[in-house]
Amino acid sequence: MRKFWLLFSQAVTVLLAAYFVVATLKPDWLGRAPRIGFGSAPTNGVVPVIQAPAANPSVVPAGSYRAAAQKASAAVVSIATATSAKANPRSSDPWFRFFFGDQPQQQQSGLGSGVIVSPSGFILTNNHVVEGADEIEVTLNDARKAKAKIIGTDPETDLALLKIDLDNLPVIVLGSSDSMQVGDQVLAIGNPFGLGQTVSAGIVSALGRNQLGINTFENFIQTDAAINPGNSGGALVDVNGNLLGINTAIYSRSGGSMGIGFAIPVSTARMVMDGLVKDGQVTRGWIGVEPQELTSELAETFNLKSAGGSLQGVIITGVLQNGPAAKAGIQPGDVITQVAGVSVANVPGLLANVAALKPGSTAKFSVRRADKSLELDVTPAPRPKRPVQQQR
Repeated sequence: MRKFWLLFSQAVTVLLAAYFVVATLKPDWLGRAPRIGFGSAPTNGVVPVIQAPAANPSVVPAGSYRAAAQKASAAVVSIATATSAKANPRSSDPWFRFFFGDQPQQQQSGLGSGVIVSPSGFILTNNHVVEGADEIEVTLNDARKAKAKIIGTDPETDLALLKIDLDNLPVIVLGSSDSMQVGDQVLAIGNPFGLGQTVSAGIVSALGRNQLGINTFENFIQTDAAINPGNSGGALVDVNGNLLGINTAIYSRSGGSMGIGFAIPVSTARMVMDGLVKDGQVTRGWIGVEPQELTSELAETFNLKSAGGSLQGVIITGVLQNGPAAKAGIQPGDVITQVAGVSVANVPGLLANVAALKPGSTAKFSVRRADKSLELDVTPAPRPKRPVQQQR
């Protein structure tokens, strides 16, 4: 009996050892999945995971901007420019060549963005994107490419209008920038750093930003949607994919987005585009004055008095001789309070109101001179292409 029990125990031990070896090295022989413990690796190349069911691509997730991005992005293009190399003016000097040798001439290139606004092939972009370019190539979102020609530029708003000749062009829908409010959600679409088309989201942070020293005429939409170099000329759109503005500048200490970007409202862009198509330039009113913000010190210096409260308006510190303002009787020290019935609160407001006047058509200016109120008839002239510095 004892001998039988010893034989039985030895047999069981051998079988358990064999089972352990097979279960560890070849679990599939036993019809079992390999066990993966901490620090162990799968033995058959398959890692067990939890997989979500495939989403229906036709169903837009809640809160997604997919529809707006798809609607607008087709009409946003990448713009590549090339400028012919210019020879160093001293390259013909033998002493210069002796010390520095023959300097190679390198072609300069640039990148930016643009927005197709018409089936005819008109593209809005920034003037600084195409300024000085000898060649302009536009790449569409569907990879088509075309050479573009400049229809016109308006450096004072930093806008330019290009044209390409292609069929079946996608066109963006123009929205209403005048109905925007701070806090509205927006998307910025462009070609940052030449990476390719990129969409970023944010809100309208402020409206009517001016006195930034970027353009002569400033009425910017401020947004925290990421705008970087290469986004210039791209689209700022609403959640419906409609164009609200042309991205044009950023505030940055690093060269990248810091959450402060600026776009030109589509209302301004439309006005500039119409002028460029019609006349090749934007015609604005001009009266030839040097305005300054009205301060208490200037008011005291010019003996200005206000009846029943603080005086509002823009003080004129200089008048161009024989200019429209001088001919109408405006003098240094006058405070312009209204232009054609529209109140003036600051220098950008005066500049915009005067620019909106039709050259050659007389408009009434409300002026405060010392303690008197005057109504003067001023006939603005066309704004010079290169106006005298500080002359409005």
